[in-house]
Amino acid sequence: MITYNDIKHNEKIKAYIKKADESLLALGFTEHSLAHVGLVASRAEYILKTLGYCDKDIELVKIASHLHDIGNIVNRREHSQSGAVMAFRILDNLNMEAEDIATIVSAIGNHDEGEGEAVNVVAAALIIADKSDVRRTRVRNIDRTKFDIHDRVNYSVYESDIEINEEKTEIALKLKIDTEISAVMDYFEIFLNRMLMCKKAAKALKLEFKLIINDQTIM
Repeated sequence: MITYNDIKHNEKIKAYIKKADESLLALGFTEHSLAHVGLVASRAEYILKTLGYCDKDIELVKIASHLHDIGNIVNRREHSQSGAVMAFRILDNLNMEAEDIATIVSAIGNHDEGEGEAVNVVAAALIIADKSDVRRTRVRNIDRTKFDIHDRVNYSVYESDIEINEEKTEIALKLKIDTEISAVMDYFEIFLNRMLMCKKAAKALKLEFKLIINDQTIM
């Protein structure tokens, strides 16, 4: 079986992720580097492991998390679809089992808001892990006077975590935001669709999604 470590340490895949991130940097987007995919893999693993899913599902979601943004090397628009096609070719060439490739490709192809759906548990965990990654260190613009709303919102978040309750009925995205940098409503202006997608993904995992900002339940 092809493992997450095989994918993580594959030099070609590292190059694709690096070049995809460079393309997004040129377009003014926040960080989508190895740091991002590593955090997404860690959070997706936490979700499925906490809910008691099998080791195979956990391995597959980590692989999908690592590969989910490589489509940005083609174009930011519809990058989930192009990324799914790239992931298929990579994994097929590595002789991964067809059923496992299908699960990973469908998760990658459905991870972006506006067009994606939680079609399986791997996709659901990937969606929540990806859309919950908002943090100061994703901002690459060093001139705060030139921040756009995405820069301000990400920079304002100085703590970010996801947590499943003991009863395994709720999953919460917990944020601490410096409201002197960005108002809470700014977060909703750019991330409302992402939060609604997380809510649907959580439902697919039989969870209720909650957003908690500065210790206040927002949704």
